[in-house]
Order: sequence, then structure tokens, then C-alpha cells
Amino acid sequence: MDLETLPGATLRPATPDDAAELMVLQRCCWVQEALLNNTLEHPALREDLAEVRESIKTWHSWVVRDGHRLVGAVRARTVKDGGWEISRLMVAPDLAGRGLGRFLLEHAERHAPPETKQYVLFTGASSERNISLYERAGYRRAPMPFEPTGVFRLAVYLVKAA
Repeated sequence: MDLETLPGATLRPATPDDAAELMVLQRCCWVQEALLNNTLEHPALREDLAEVRESIKTWHSWVVRDGHRLVGAVRARTVKDGGWEISRLMVAPDLAGRGLGRFLLEHAERHAPPETKQYVLFTGASSERNISLYERAGYRRAPMPFEPTGVFRLAVYLVKAA
């Protein structure tokens, strides 16, 4: 599939063979988030290769490649009460601002099961660029669905009707 935002790039489901590159991209992307939110406690910075491989098996995950380079990814899964949680939306820092993140968000939303009532996601409370992207896409801040601990004390919860 060609992407309008990055001509020649392809989107496909992630496989365990993508895990090492996904882990590198996560770290590149979440270091910026860690600096913005003043914490290194984010799971994306701490996952090891086995955990990234496992997440590919337990989440619906997609990657974008520009030639051989992995430049973006997103994952999603069904959660309780009819939610479709979108997570690990990431774009290589040198490609940020070109619409690839928006494309990946829309792709994840389109792949929600028919019974989905709402899309849900978390982002850092100080991640203004991410919050702006999600709000432009129709997401609104909502109370956390659980008592926030750890890194979730520094996060915002966003919801959009399906």
C-alpha cells in the first residue's frame, strides 16, 4: 500500500522479525517523550526484545517501512467496555510533522472490531504535540479509568466515540 504522506512507503502487519527495529524506534521516539514529561519510567523505554516480540503477538500491530527502514508503527487491542486501545503510535523523529502519525492513528481506528464503542489512548501530560494531534482527530480528555500510579500519574487519558 502506498502512503500519501510518504510516497513509496508501505504499511503492513508487524511480524516478530520487526521486533528489534521496533524496539530501536520506540527508544528514539520515547526519549523525546521522557524529556518532555521528566521521567524515564515509560515502559516503551524499558521493554526488552522478548517483550516487544510478545506484544506483536498479543496486539494488532502495524509497521511502515520506507524502503528497508522502519519509520513508523502503531498497535491496538480490544479492552473492556467496548474500547479499542491505540498505543505505541510512533514516527521516526526526522519524519515527524508530515502526517504519518495521523495516517497511523486513522489506520488503527479503521481496524477496530465492529462492536467497538470508543477509541482510547494515553499520552504524556506534557506531550503537547501528541495531545494536539489527538484532539484534532476528535479525542477528548477523560478521567483515568483506574487509579493512576507510576508513569500514569504523568499521563492524560483520551477518548473518542467510535
